[in-house]
Amino acid sequence: MFLPTTRKECRTLGWDRLDIVLVTGDAYIDSPFIGVAVIGRVLLDAGFRVGIIAQPDTDSGADITRLGEPLLFWGVSGGCIDSMVANRTASGRRRLRDDYTPGGRNDRRPDRAVLVYTNLIRSHFKQTRPIVLGGIEASLRRISHYDFWSDRVRRSILADAKADFLLYGMAERSVVELARCLRRGDDPRTIRGLCYLARDLPPETTILPDHAEAAGDHRAFARMFTEFYRNQDHRTGRRLAQRQDSRYLVQNPPQPPLSTGELDHVHELPFERDLHPGHRARGEVRALETIRFAIATHRGCYGECNFCAIAVHQGRTVHWRSQESILREARAMAAHPRFKGTIADVGGPTANMYGFECRKKLEQGSCSAKRCLYPAACPSLAIDHLPQLELLRKLRQVKGVKKVVVASGIRYDMILADRKNGLAYLREVIRHHVSGQMKIAPEHCVQHVLACMGKPGPESLLAFRDLFYRLTAREGLRQFLTYYIIAAHPGCTLGDMRELKRFARRRLGTLPRQVQIFTPTPTTWSTLMYLTGRNPFADRPCFVEKTVRGREAQKAVLTGDGRGGGAGRPRRRPGR
Repeated sequence: MFLPTTRKECRTLGWDRLDIVLVTGDAYIDSPFIGVAVIGRVLLDAGFRVGIIAQPDTDSGADITRLGEPLLFWGVSGGCIDSMVANRTASGRRRLRDDYTPGGRNDRRPDRAVLVYTNLIRSHFKQTRPIVLGGIEASLRRISHYDFWSDRVRRSILADAKADFLLYGMAERSVVELARCLRRGDDPRTIRGLCYLARDLPPETTILPDHAEAAGDHRAFARMFTEFYRNQDHRTGRRLAQRQDSRYLVQNPPQPPLSTGELDHVHELPFERDLHPGHRARGEVRALETIRFAIATHRGCYGECNFCAIAVHQGRTVHWRSQESILREARAMAAHPRFKGTIADVGGPTANMYGFECRKKLEQGSCSAKRCLYPAACPSLAIDHLPQLELLRKLRQVKGVKKVVVASGIRYDMILADRKNGLAYLREVIRHHVSGQMKIAPEHCVQHVLACMGKPGPESLLAFRDLFYRLTAREGLRQFLTYYIIAAHPGCTLGDMRELKRFARRRLGTLPRQVQIFTPTPTTWSTLMYLTGRNPFADRPCFVEKTVRGREAQKAVLTGDGRGGGAGRPRRRPGR
């Protein structure tokens, strides 16, 4: 059963009115990988009547009004991707394709979708029930943030949207708490993981630099972001407030992550793993190809790459599902009539972070003065690939499963750091879980650029490359490494890209073609560097290429035509 999207579907369920209406910039795919579907399922499981309006027409009220006004609240999300990232390239061009839209044509998701949908609701429902923002677009824009597409520091999206509340992070627990609170008629402003606007400051609040100050002074913006980032751990995070205009944006401390049992329960809810029938006349949704038969094993990432927003959205602490739950999901998947034997992915933000964490972090919170993997793996982390190794072996034994692919990113430096099980893990992946190519993301090779990225040096890349091809040869397989590269990251010059090209040819024996131009997305350290022209960790200036021509020229050093493509297979035997 899909969540209802029309009044007719509501009547079929015996519902005359909905408690909650969720509005999203994606097509409605009922999958544990789709945020609005997860939130809808969790609310339904908690006893609330929930409907979904997917990719509403913004030129009329036909879509936004079709389910009527909810009794408790509207939930608004731009979708699985920030709408500006979904709609615009790093060079500012309009994208023609959208993998979350039926038929693939990018004509359904507006720019700044959260703002557009909120205004659409208010234009057709005056003085309506509370509007609650959520999803990645709202989560990463919850404080004053640099917006690359307008080249300015914008206010909190909560203030710009004139919405009532914002739930940041993964939000399953906080959205149920909010719904129950509103049903009782109580004040929800003490819920963890919630942001709201207030005239007065609540007690015990850390005050960030005002929006006006942060927007006009790079040093104030840097102070604001640093304090914001330090308070994203559920054990140590404090309540934050920032004056936006005549009011304060208040961010309550983060919610604790879901426990293993809670994660198991969420992922075993009865998802259809399919596109809602109402969309099918317009064509297939490409994203469904990669997620229909994939399994998420964990959340969070302690890699903390400076250009990545996972640490701020999912958190720096990894939490995982039980092997029993994952195996139950695999068995149910194998019984699906469309399953052809291949589990397309088993992993999370980084596949080989499954099943272990730093005990100190779990008890006391993330360290403020050091990172888990940069510049090298912290001894307290105790990296151990055995849990995922055992899981993969068990998944291969599930009846009906012919192939299990590890398509999520793999941190090769973690494999090298695991003296006990790293080699066995890599051997197992090479034997059974690679489909011709293993994708890894060194991002660059020049040390000062890697330092700006928060990525390990080229020595670990070369050591892993040698190990991969040595084990592949022993297995008698013809498999390759594919390298993902970022051009025009803060700190990177055209000369650095040329050095990368020389390194790739001489040391890797290949010219990487999977190259993307750095896009400054809200609420990352790299975006802070892009705005300020300073590396906050080294406390010194760093070069930033801001012209479209210069950014595209950096990419073209490797791709030749600036467009990328190709797998980048070795032209000669690596290491020679």
